[in-house]
Amino acid sequence: SMEKNFLDQRGEPRVVITGVGAVTPIGNTAVDAWESLMTGRSGISTIEHFDTSDIPCKIAGTVKNFDPKFFIKPKEVRRMDRVSHLAIAAATEALNDAGYEPWSEDDDVRSGVLVGTAIGGLEYAIKSMETYRAKGFSRVSPYAIIGALPNMVSHFVSTLAKARGPINTVSTACATGTQAIGEAVELIRRGRADRMIAGGSEGLIHPSTLAGFSAMRGLSISHNHDPARACRPFTLNRDGFTVAEGAGIVVLEKMSDAVARGAKIYAEVMGHASSSDGYHIAEPDPEGRGAIRAMKWAIEDSKLEPKQIGYINAHGSSTPFNDKAETVAIKKVFGEYAYDLPVSGTKALMGHALGGAGAIEAIFTAQALQKEILPPTWNYDVPDPDCDLDYIPNKPRPKAVDYAMSNSFGLGGQNACLVLGAYR
Repeated sequence: SMEKNFLDQRGEPRVVITGVGAVTPIGNTAVDAWESLMTGRSGISTIEHFDTSDIPCKIAGTVKNFDPKFFIKPKEVRRMDRVSHLAIAAATEALNDAGYEPWSEDDDVRSGVLVGTAIGGLEYAIKSMETYRAKGFSRVSPYAIIGALPNMVSHFVSTLAKARGPINTVSTACATGTQAIGEAVELIRRGRADRMIAGGSEGLIHPSTLAGFSAMRGLSISHNHDPARACRPFTLNRDGFTVAEGAGIVVLEKMSDAVARGAKIYAEVMGHASSSDGYHIAEPDPEGRGAIRAMKWAIEDSKLEPKQIGYINAHGSSTPFNDKAETVAIKKVFGEYAYDLPVSGTKALMGHALGGAGAIEAIFTAQALQKEILPPTWNYDVPDPDCDLDYIPNKPRPKAVDYAMSNSFGLGGQNACLVLGAYR
């Protein structure tokens, strides 16, 4: 009957997180990022590596002091976009953390990869086009197209890990990282793989993205002079999100395998779901109906009741519309209990790394369960009457919770939700 404990109520394998890796504006490892999250060290700063004089927003969450050559051969570094550099570094940390050497030959086909990206190698594509325009065809790199393809992130991670099983790439804008982990869990549940490397990556601090998001009027521009305070989820005076780069990677495996090899277990993935607003390309449904469906379905997939969720890592992008819609949705899903449920927006310190965000936040959620302490919403000063929940303001809260949820709601009305459980 020990075997029974390794199957869920559907008779499918239970899946756990045994390794985490992250490269973020608030730390180049998952360990350092968590430390920043506990102490309030911001990673948002003035952009220095290109001219922002005619762009209204002049700040971003950039990864600092990152040398891809530490993880990748110098010749290879030039053949791939930053989105892949960040993912390989995060995957290296996650694999080491899980105690894995690359899989042995007979194991490699039971190991899969599912890493997402919202934009992929955009910078590489732009650079290739600029080279062609300035210098003509003879100077175009044979890697011009390959470097820009969004599936290359999963390819490079699979090559690094020698994982030769199922592979896929999720691209659902801001929901990417969360959904990639959920879909990877599904492959293990269905018996297609025994373990998966999953997550998301984005490397898009580039004039084109900054200009584009500024033209959309989505970015915070009120705090160019004080970047660390720009991202203020759920506060009254929030005025937009802050764009960031980063990658989060987790190693997922069958609980039975993890226990058998004595692995450290961060958390169990209880359930996941995605949904579509079908409402508007950028603005969330003000009634939060898509977010409500994603949260409800993820809880149902977990075979839990809403009251069992003890913490929510919110999408909390700090835009006027999103934080209000998310608050409305949480109240609809949880009823009166919503007021007793701690919620936090961890983007306050690092900004929004699009395809990487949900994966990094899944790692924060798993760390919170394992360490029994909830990350706060930093920069929370003036409460917004429309956002009246417990947002864990400005300091971490020691608390052991059994189950936690992580939300990601993105452009195109794409919603994804993960439910994690403490492993004790």
